[in-house]
Amino acid sequence: MTERKIRVLVGKPGLDGHDRGAKVVAAALRDSGMEVIYTGLHQTPDDIVRAAIQEDVDVVALSILSGAHMTLFPKVVKLLREEGADHVLVTGGGIIPPEDMDELQAAGVGRLFGPGTATADAVSYIRDWFEASRAGEED
Repeated sequence: MTERKIRVLVGKPGLDGHDRGAKVVAAALRDSGMEVIYTGLHQTPDDIVRAAIQEDVDVVALSILSGAHMTLFPKVVKLLREEGADHVLVTGGGIIPPEDMDELQAAGVGRLFGPGTATADAVSYIRDWFEASRAGEED
């Protein structure tokens, strides 16, 4: 039996028009063997969650540089839970102060990455999360 690929949706919610970092991360995830769906710019949380459900993803990775991270991350987590997709990891990065990262993680968001983080760190984090979350499914 072949190992199932990790499916990741990379989203750019809100009015932030800077997607270079999101595209770099998407390419790194793809190059590491993951299936990546990139939603493009200016997506609403509803758009992102709808796409995540339709594409049956394991991970939603948001890139937020606009300062709206305290609104957008929790909204995506809430909508996923409402859709019964609380098994989906919500992670991401952007310009997010450490104290906000702590608050978001306490609210159910996974690890968050700031500017300058090596893409290998995000790849490793998602792989480790996936392996841990799938442990026992083969039993």
